[in-house]
Amino acid sequence: MKQAKDIALRISVTYVLLGALWIVFSDYASMIIAHEKLSMYIYFQRYKGWLFTFVTGIIIFFLIYRRTNELILSNDKLSNKEKQLQIRNQHYHSLFEQNPDAVLELSLDGHVISVNAEAEGLLEFTHEELKEVKFSKFLDEEEMKRVTDYFFATFKGFASTFETMIRIGDNKGKILRCSLVPIIINREVTGMFAIARDITSNRENEEMVVASEKLSVIGQLAAAVAHEIRNPLTSLKGFIQLMQTTNTINHDHLDIMLSEVDRIDLISGEMLILGKQQETHFRPERLDDILQQVLVLMEAQANLDNVSITYENLSEKLLYVSAESNQLKQVFINIIKNAVEAIPPSRDGKVSITLEEQGTNAQVVVKDNGVGMEPERIEHLGEPFYSTKEKGTGLGLAVCKKIIQRHKGQIHFQSDIEKGTAVEISLPIEEEPSAFTD
Repeated sequence: MKQAKDIALRISVTYVLLGALWIVFSDYASMIIAHEKLSMYIYFQRYKGWLFTFVTGIIIFFLIYRRTNELILSNDKLSNKEKQLQIRNQHYHSLFEQNPDAVLELSLDGHVISVNAEAEGLLEFTHEELKEVKFSKFLDEEEMKRVTDYFFATFKGFASTFETMIRIGDNKGKILRCSLVPIIINREVTGMFAIARDITSNRENEEMVVASEKLSVIGQLAAAVAHEIRNPLTSLKGFIQLMQTTNTINHDHLDIMLSEVDRIDLISGEMLILGKQQETHFRPERLDDILQQVLVLMEAQANLDNVSITYENLSEKLLYVSAESNQLKQVFINIIKNAVEAIPPSRDGKVSITLEEQGTNAQVVVKDNGVGMEPERIEHLGEPFYSTKEKGTGLGLAVCKKIIQRHKGQIHFQSDIEKGTAVEISLPIEEEPSAFTD
């Protein structure tokens, strides 16, 4: 509106100025002509209005033409921008509505503004119902607190990705991989997009692979454990036969027999714990205890292959990690088993295991003096179905990597041909739980 007034004002002022200049000029010219020739004066007076109209018409035409041309060009640009905006809106709409993931647009106070059909199906609520539903309906108290932290980080302009468990209907659980993306307009966060994908079936498949690989590990350990148990059984049988022959009880023999029974109980107990199907539940675990329990099982394998295993805890304090102990045992058994099998029978086999604190991480290093690997092979370690063994499936290390990733840790491999391989596993340290005591 203001621009239209400015244009009208400019034309009016231009017309008035031209009129004033013409009056002054024409009056002055009329006086000069009147002194020289009356007929010319009459002629000039008759046609000076027409001349003024013609000249001002031309000037006003060019002024209006220039301004109108600018407006038309500006309008064309605006129309093009509107078309581009419509195309972008259609792109956005397609990305929103046709997205295979659930997408929710949320305001700064956490209210649902809009959702796509996938979100309605995932949460089993309509758009209108979701406007009234609070997210605490889907999350338990602990999970709600964790997700809220991600929300606040997003309000500060930081995108985040995480996994969470939601409850729907009759306590039906779904595992979601979520991303929170801030909506930033004029450098201010005005809301966010929540993008979620149901990975429940993927997680179940992963659990099946982990369980399958665990059974495979147990099966491979069984022969070594059976051999390890046979030795104390032989001792027990010998002492019992001796007692039957002499018909006397030797207390020294009884002590040895009890220690052998304890060893059998320890080995079989660890095998039972490893084979037991348990619900995955992360809690603070002492890493040294997990490694000690793994060594009980792996010493049997090492003895069978004539390999010595040494373990050293270099940490000055107790190191706790948030873990599912059975899964970490599975990782360490796989790694140590690979180390033992990498040493040829002709070599004096040695496997060393160290535990130490590295900043905010606990680091476990498993070294062997085996045959080693080429650098190009190391790059593919942990890929499913890639194995350096003749009869290997490659799933063992793939499962190990997946488990370590779940524990928010990292696994690295270093190897030299004919010198051996080192596997470094880093896990974030947890604070020592007050409920645990030495």
